[in-house]
Amino acid sequence: MQIWETVRVAIDSLLRHKTRAFLTMLGIIIGVGAVVAMVAIGRGAQKAVETQIASLGTNFLMIYPGASQMGGVSGGASSAQSLTEDDVKAIREQCPSVGLTSPTARANRQVVAGNLNWSTSIQGGTTEFFSIRDWRIKSGEIFTDQDVRGATKVCVIGATVAKNLFPDQDPVGQTVRIAKLPFRVVGVLAEKGQNAMGMDQDDLIIAPFATVQSKLMRNDHLGAILASAVSADRIPVAQREIVDLLRMRHRLADWQDNDFTVRTQSEISAAAGQTTQIMTMLLGSIASVSLLVGGIGIMNIMLVSVTERTREIGIRMAIGARRRDILKQFLIESAMLSMLGGIVGVGLGTLVVRIIALKAGWPVLVSIGTVGMAFGFATFVGVFFGLYPAGKASKLNPIEALRYE
Repeated sequence: MQIWETVRVAIDSLLRHKTRAFLTMLGIIIGVGAVVAMVAIGRGAQKAVETQIASLGTNFLMIYPGASQMGGVSGGASSAQSLTEDDVKAIREQCPSVGLTSPTARANRQVVAGNLNWSTSIQGGTTEFFSIRDWRIKSGEIFTDQDVRGATKVCVIGATVAKNLFPDQDPVGQTVRIAKLPFRVVGVLAEKGQNAMGMDQDDLIIAPFATVQSKLMRNDHLGAILASAVSADRIPVAQREIVDLLRMRHRLADWQDNDFTVRTQSEISAAAGQTTQIMTMLLGSIASVSLLVGGIGIMNIMLVSVTERTREIGIRMAIGARRRDILKQFLIESAMLSMLGGIVGVGLGTLVVRIIALKAGWPVLVSIGTVGMAFGFATFVGVFFGLYPAGKASKLNPIEALRYE
């Protein structure tokens, strides 16, 4: 029962100075609210990036050409013409961990439909492109293998292109002109939204690879090779198989660097996740400064309280209170200040996050872990900064305390 008596005394002391107690808690309230809000925004951004990475495709791998060299001058990443269609065929046939493959070619062109026009990206691929990217069709259908072999002038358009070129009609069956060549629209892609780099994935047109390569780009250059592993746990194995095969096919010596780059979905996700995690930690650290300021406020008020209640402390000691009882009383008071401030701060932070999500449309994620971390840190701050005032109160000389006026 002694602990409950100490708690009751602490509550009575706080209630006697309601305004002072509230102003003291205000620092903790703001600190906890800021931590909850900042970490929730950071976690929301991280979750959004993960979703965007997942939209790249299923068990996704991308093989880029390497950098070209001419007269000692590097042409930059993906500038070499080091990948061929034979490489695509070899990967499909000799890499057991690879399920699907598609050569790709990309070009930016002005597209015209009726009296409307739109500048967009023209992506060349095979029918497997859609399965690798896990891209569904909203209306119509994808082009066929026969279209790819015959370099047919057909295409599937993204949602952004459909909205700008065919705002009031169904695009399926319509004709668009790409570089003055007529293409028949056979399907419209389902929306994917922005990718991790903030680019609109729906702002593109997908046409048969042979058509883009021979009739739009007029070369035999592969922009990249898309592939997917047979399962998520086989992605690292598939990556090693592709690297070993292409090094052998390109006759690279052990001392020579790869003339290509293989990127996996997990690598892209890890890089993006690390960036957002650092941002979350930075936001949380900045917000935590408010908690430290609140803790200093608690220590300041508790020192004032010790001075004001010196005579009370002397009387308690005179009637049998031990030093640890005095220490416990002031520690409980400081802990109660920080805990109450933490509870209100969690509510305030959650409210702010909901308002931000509603008004600004930002992705936010309030987790139990974040709330627990903020509340626990607030309690620790209260106890830590209450130790000195509590220790000072417990070390008062009873005789001197009774004489204090």
